[in-house]
Amino acid sequence: MRQKTSIEIFTYWEQLRGGADAPLRNLIQPSAVRHILPELFILELLPNDAPRFRLAGTAICSLMGREIRGESFAALWAGSQIEDPIRIATGVMTHVVPVLINATGYSISGRHMAFEMVLMPMRSSGDVCDRLLGCLTPVAQTAWLGSEPMEFLALDRSRLLHDRPARAVELPTHPQSADLISPRDGARFGELMRRMLHLKTGMHDSRAG
Repeated sequence: MRQKTSIEIFTYWEQLRGGADAPLRNLIQPSAVRHILPELFILELLPNDAPRFRLAGTAICSLMGREIRGESFAALWAGSQIEDPIRIATGVMTHVVPVLINATGYSISGRHMAFEMVLMPMRSSGDVCDRLLGCLTPVAQTAWLGSEPMEFLALDRSRLLHDRPARAVELPTHPQSADLISPRDGARFGELMRRMLHLKTGMHDSRAG
């Protein structure tokens, strides 16, 4: 883990969870990470479905050239790799273990950029872990990023971020996931995030309307 955003959000997540496997989602305070909100996202696991974007920061949507809130996590990845990111994301929730992903993004014109992604589990309540807090950060800034959308991400490698013994937890009903790691291995966002995390605001839910 080398990117500033990755280090900051992972450090914050570690502080919140303390001695637990993962923090409760209502402990997260958007104001504490306001400066990196555009690069953050939240995935949710719906019954009988793959992880989907509950929220996505403005910088991530700009990179992809569209609003990805509500899309499947698989929609970001190369067609030949769709199963691998899903296994990793569901594995993070099943085993309550954070993961670092290194990926390469490719634009329609063939330009490419290396990215760092961190997936961290969150608990809704008790032993229910059905959310992921994540970040997506380019390893460098270039003029074409944000103006030339990424067509897809290609998974390069992934690894666990700590060696604490994993344990299975209760998940909503969904197709069985495979191994944890595949061997092939903005302001508006803050408002939506507060609502989703059941914090006290008057803002609308990301799925409203």
